[in-house]
Amino acid sequence: MAPQVTEPPVIEHGGGVWSVKVPIPDNPLGFTLVHLLDTDEGPVLIDTGWDDPTSWSTLTAGLGRCGAAVEDVRGVVVTHHHPDHHGLSAQVREASGAWIAMHEADASVVRRTRAEPPEHWYGHLAARLTAAGAPAEHVAPLLRARDEGRPHRLPGLDPALPDRDITPGELLDLPGRRLRAIWTPGHTPGHVCLHLEEAHPAGLRGAGRLFSGDHLLPGITPHIGLYEDPDGGTATDPSPSSRLRSTRGDPVGDYLDSLERVGRLDPAEVLPAHQHAFTDAPARVRELLAHHEERLTGLLALLSEPLTPWGLAERMEWNRPWAEIPHGSRGIAVSEAEAHVRRLVKLGRAEAVAGSDPVTYVAV
Repeated sequence: MAPQVTEPPVIEHGGGVWSVKVPIPDNPLGFTLVHLLDTDEGPVLIDTGWDDPTSWSTLTAGLGRCGAAVEDVRGVVVTHHHPDHHGLSAQVREASGAWIAMHEADASVVRRTRAEPPEHWYGHLAARLTAAGAPAEHVAPLLRARDEGRPHRLPGLDPALPDRDITPGELLDLPGRRLRAIWTPGHTPGHVCLHLEEAHPAGLRGAGRLFSGDHLLPGITPHIGLYEDPDGGTATDPSPSSRLRSTRGDPVGDYLDSLERVGRLDPAEVLPAHQHAFTDAPARVRELLAHHEERLTGLLALLSEPLTPWGLAERMEWNRPWAEIPHGSRGIAVSEAEAHVRRLVKLGRAEAVAGSDPVTYVAV
């Protein structure tokens, strides 16, 4: 029996741009704003939403209200690989033959994700959390799931392989439109924003419109965690702490640099992937830069004593007390703690304690 769908919320932004609110099941974000951009060759989607029957029905019904059908879609531009953005791309391509474009850094994540069974990812997450100082009782359910081989399918673990690259700084091949890719790593290594270099249809002051994905949101701060290398560690040092230290990059530094680039664009309007459209991007960028500086300063105070990333996450301020944070979300919190510590290390304001296992950090 087909899922029942109420009339989908669709927003017309003018100038051949619409948004469809595609629900994310059991998630406080509520929905992904899937944007439709009309081109001379037909509609192109920016993101697609979560892989779920109700989400699919909402997307297809919403396209109908925009005057299009899913079979008409010519292409999908994916801002980043997360399942609430890339999840329905395969179904869109199957229904329409559309191409799928993604930045190579995130396409690489998709290829790795598809290559390994779910038990690999349970084992990887368990090893990473152990290296971060997680207690055995937190890791135990992950190890049980790995050993029992369940579930056989996880959301986001068989995403569509993109067939086009997004090249930063270049215009996408969209006849009749000027949509330029802006590489904005931080939330993911290959996150892109998309700058529509056309006059705002309502005459708002500024440089066109910006499809910002999760990079720039009006009322929440995107998660900035580690860029994971599931094959981290070395043959000579395969310990969990070695695996954690082998994780590459400086996601927080990347995000802050990306924010400043977007602020300098000064678009007339921002069309994000969650919440709602907004103006005055430079002001929102300043708020987010200040937020992360405050977070880094707070972490330095906590690191007056050596702490593991887990111990640091337990003491950080979140949107609820640590005891109320669900099991799965604690891993995300620890990843964010480690990413911010990595930034402090790069700035020379903290360092790893030599010989510590699990690894601990301290302010310098």
